[in-house]
Amino acid sequence: MTTNAPAQRAPRENGDGEPIWELVRRVRKMRGLTQYQLADVLVDLSSNHSVSRDEVARWERGKRVPGPYWRRWLSAALDVPGEELAAAVRCGRRLR
Repeated sequence: MTTNAPAQRAPRENGDGEPIWELVRRVRKMRGLTQYQLADVLVDLSSNHSVSRDEVARWERGKRVPGPYWRRWLSAALDVPGEELAAAVRCGRRLR
């Protein structure tokens, strides 16, 4: 499954960045994807069936932080640079 969303970046709300849960939700919605669709894209890209809509929801609620493995696939699925995701993880950890 692929998305036909244009490769555009939404500006950040502040110069400090944003936590991973906000970044994933914002970019997913900007791309016009549901949590189910994002999970399906991640499964298609990674060939790993261990991610589901429930896991995407946990990431977006800040209950879990996607590890390096899933950040790699999120980077591809959402067209967000890996370093931006890593910065969002660091921001989220500071806020926890």
